[in-house]
Amino acid sequence: MTPIPLTSVPNLRDVGGYRTGDGQKVRTGVYYRSTDLSRVVDTDLPLLADLGVRTVYDLRTADERDAAPDILPSGAREVALDVLADKGIRSIPAQMLQVIADPMIAERELGGGRAIEYFEGSYRDFVLMPSAVSSYRALFDGLASDGTMPALVHCTTGKDRTGWATAALLLLVGVSEEDVFHDYLLTNELLLPSFSAVFERFVDAGGDPALLEPVLGVRQQYLEVSLAVMREHYGTIEGYFTDGLGLDTAVQAVLRERMIAD
Repeated sequence: MTPIPLTSVPNLRDVGGYRTGDGQKVRTGVYYRSTDLSRVVDTDLPLLADLGVRTVYDLRTADERDAAPDILPSGAREVALDVLADKGIRSIPAQMLQVIADPMIAERELGGGRAIEYFEGSYRDFVLMPSAVSSYRALFDGLASDGTMPALVHCTTGKDRTGWATAALLLLVGVSEEDVFHDYLLTNELLLPSFSAVFERFVDAGGDPALLEPVLGVRQQYLEVSLAVMREHYGTIEGYFTDGLGLDTAVQAVLRERMIAD
């Protein structure tokens, strides 16, 4: 795992470098994850272009994309995959920045443990909700197609929809669950500092910063929910790809080949 220090694209990293159970290594320079690309500054554009990304997979809702369109690196094409399309307006991951702008709204929507409940529900939906299934199927099928890598996968903050996509892929290629959680939880180090001004404004407006932590960061229990649902319905990660996403063993083999170093 290599963080890439673009100030205007926090939480950007290369997931390559992790070891698989049989001692192989995940390739570097083929799969990146990040926040959205709507705020890329001119000085960061050459650095982003240097990654050589061919495909940007945008997992945001249509409203999110319209409100903050990506600034694509040179030579990249964008594929929009609305993971939460079936969730509607009750999706906290899709509406989080609006919700936390007002402490009164945040307290109403997120207080009393509701934030954690929302996110646990979303992580269940990532595995089972039809729009999520179709989106992740298209993502992984795309990654197994010619000419799509290097790829960058993102949502708004690059932590939930992107977190499950990355966790599922790393598990499929043989990375240990311990390392998958490590990669997932790195968001708290790489993303939360970029929200310091948000925390300050929230506190200045009378809000409790503890309300924001489970919303702007990640918790191990969130990803554990997805894994538990995946195992309950499909048994293994291979079962999830085969029976949940409809991606056969040939597609899975291509994903492993593209993600694993020689």
